Amino acid sequence: MRFVQSKSMIVLLLKMALVVFASVGLASGAEQPNIIILFADDLGYGELGCQGNPEIPTPHIDSIAANGVRFTSGYVAGPNCSPSRAGLLTGRIPTRFGYEFNPTGARNEEPGFGLPPEQVTIAETLKGAGYTTGLIGKWHQGGQAKHHPFRHGFDEFFGFTHEGHYFVPPPYKGVTTMLRRKTLPGGRKGRWVGDKGLIYSTHMGSNEPDYDANNPIVRGGQPVIEEEYLTDALTREAVDFIDRHDDKPFLLYLAYNAVHSPLQGADAYMKKFAHIDDIHRRIFAAMLANMDDSVGAVLQQLRKSGLEDNSLVFFLSDNGGPTRELTSSNLPLRGSKGQMYEGAIRVPFMVQWKGQLPAGKTYQNPVSSMDIFATAAAIASAAPPEKLEGVNLIPYLTGQDNTRPHETLFWRQGGKTAMRHGDWKLVRMGGKLRTGDLGWELFDLSNDLSEETNLAASKPGRLAEMVERWKQINDEMIEPLF
Repeated sequence: MRFVQSKSMIVLLLKMALVVFASVGLASGAEQPNIIILFADDLGYGELGCQGNPEIPTPHIDSIAANGVRFTSGYVAGPNCSPSRAGLLTGRIPTRFGYEFNPTGARNEEPGFGLPPEQVTIAETLKGAGYTTGLIGKWHQGGQAKHHPFRHGFDEFFGFTHEGHYFVPPPYKGVTTMLRRKTLPGGRKGRWVGDKGLIYSTHMGSNEPDYDANNPIVRGGQPVIEEEYLTDALTREAVDFIDRHDDKPFLLYLAYNAVHSPLQGADAYMKKFAHIDDIHRRIFAAMLANMDDSVGAVLQQLRKSGLEDNSLVFFLSDNGGPTRELTSSNLPLRGSKGQMYEGAIRVPFMVQWKGQLPAGKTYQNPVSSMDIFATAAAIASAAPPEKLEGVNLIPYLTGQDNTRPHETLFWRQGGKTAMRHGDWKLVRMGGKLRTGDLGWELFDLSNDLSEETNLAASKPGRLAEMVERWKQINDEMIEPLF
């Protein structure tokens, strides 16, 4: 009888322990903050209200800065779309694993192009910590099956795999569309404005890329017919993702294709900016305002789901704006997308985590998009990969650590390269990288933010030190995979 009583007691205690363990697990899961990455495409440094642009109101994006921290020296891992995304997803310099260039068009589906399967992503790491992971929007990390987002840690995917996509396909209903052309009707050059919402322009000297060729909108792995303006469709999917998963920790990577070309402004937003005379700029303004309202809808759903105080929300662009193409301004920075000047790699970048990070703070030390992975892993109690190069930003933003998160940052793309060390910036915009020091530029960013004064000739000692440091880092990189 005593044995039976003792056995019953043991069973009872085990059941109680399991209940306590389950409760602790649930509490732990509930405490894991949600991670939301709002990733704009080709948005210039100077285009947001909080960045000093009075022309195009962006109240919802600005609210992230007002409720959190705005980085004035926020960098990305590459000067254009694909390598920048690879750096964000892996928390590593993409050139370190051969992801150096930005393939477009048919090259998206070549066998060699894509994020190498052995590279561990933020989605894989957070999924390993119990997170549900979703990618909505632009992938641009390879179009073949082995590079699919599902095979890089994402549970859900709605979007497209190439570098761009039309917001509305032909016959372009409900939008004003401006397309690049080599030649206008009648063989002329310049700008042709039709009567039915279609505009042609030869200002870029080329035709509009064939974005939609073999590049459908897909849900998971299956093509779908999308009838909404694409920014609105991505918003719809993001809001739904949050609503369906607000009972558990999640990673939402909302990778907009706005404000990337093709230039297509929805009618309602075109009317809002009718006061802007230049139709080129008016379409851009319409696209940006549309994306800002999308950010507002995402933030509203977080509030509706009661998740606002338990969500780390990042907003940034993948690279600087291509000003001639879009009018996307990088002022006061020099250069544009694809270069190695600040206008290509320094972007609008901000984060909020209500109750955990200070509100309305401006942070001036250099940070990187690679830091998003490390920060997310730290607050999610996830085990990051050993080769992670980003750092957890939370101690720096809360004042626990007053040092710089990064003393040195490095970029390379073919004959173009740059390195920031402290406040000094080394730039090279062409040529063969192994042919000596010819072509180097040197800037002191502490008093020359716009990189107007090349100090390479007047500071030979500093130049030699910087080039030597660059060579040491460059020797760690590998040859491009594609």
